[in-house]
Amino acid sequence: MSSTHSLGSLLKASVLPGNEAKILLAFILDKHYQLPRSALLSKDDLVLNATALAEWYALESRRLSGEPIAYLLGSKGFYNIELNVAPGVLIPRPETELLVDIALAEIQRLGGRATILDLGTGSGAIALAIANNAEHVRVLATDQSKEALTIAQLNAQALGLQNQVQFAQGSWYEALNPGKLWDIIVSNPPYIAQNDAHLSQGDLRFEPSSALTDGGNGLRCLESIISEAGTHLKPGGLLAVEHGYDQSEEVHQLMQNASMVGIELHRDLAGHGRITSGRCSVLK
Repeated sequence: MSSTHSLGSLLKASVLPGNEAKILLAFILDKHYQLPRSALLSKDDLVLNATALAEWYALESRRLSGEPIAYLLGSKGFYNIELNVAPGVLIPRPETELLVDIALAEIQRLGGRATILDLGTGSGAIALAIANNAEHVRVLATDQSKEALTIAQLNAQALGLQNQVQFAQGSWYEALNPGKLWDIIVSNPPYIAQNDAHLSQGDLRFEPSSALTDGGNGLRCLESIISEAGTHLKPGGLLAVEHGYDQSEEVHQLMQNASMVGIELHRDLAGHGRITSGRCSVLK
């Protein structure tokens, strides 16, 4: 096999951005040779065998067509855990980690023990990250997608968190047993408007549309979650929802309409208002 198929040559010849090519080649090195990413430098003269080379060209082609790297690798890091992901679930974003931070701060305020409801869990990212960092909490994660719940359950098992995190199928609160109240409700619901141009760009083209848009103005799911939260939260319980950077005022108003108190906007690392939280009023 030609030296043009060495690691160094493949990296130079690839039309992918350099970092993306390195990520994909590192994946192949680990899978086929059990070598670390550092081998891209230390063994740059390594010539890939026919199987590995064919996989490299396939991955390169799929990425050039726009398929998200997380789907190509089958995994995505989130908070301090690694999650299996597939086209049936939303790819976890760094800005969503702020939602985990808020929940963990509330858990600490409650003394380390809390009951948590994660609505629209997808891959299980939020629920599992919370449970992984707070061993005495119990989490129920819901999703209307059976495919997403299958992936989330596999992630829970892989992380050894299946005793802390339970799953139920249903749209928002429909999956719950009546009468149970929660200390914390978190959600990263679909909040992109149906006519938003971003839905036809980049990675979003390949992700499940039901996890991205509500099919309307981007506020329908947020309104459903917020308006019913008081029925499911303990007095003083915390609701925290992710939303678009330009939806802060609307979400604040939705929380006011739902008689939430202590409403607070939380900004991501870029300075965008990304999460709004509020508390259930003490009186039921």
